[in-house]
Amino acid sequence: MAHVITDDCIACGTCISECPVEAISEGDIYSIDPELCIDCGTCAEACPSEAIKPA
Repeated sequence: MAHVITDDCIACGTCISECPVEAISEGDIYSIDPELCIDCGTCAEACPSEAIKPA
């Protein structure tokens, strides 16, 4: 099960550098590619706005 980034995302970029498989893409609200996500939760732990949740 991949993680998803909710509308609470503030596009700070913290999660991108934490993702070990480079599954996160930049944008107004960032997104996680479910095909690449290994569900490690590292991005969710790093997110200052708690915008990343399990899908």
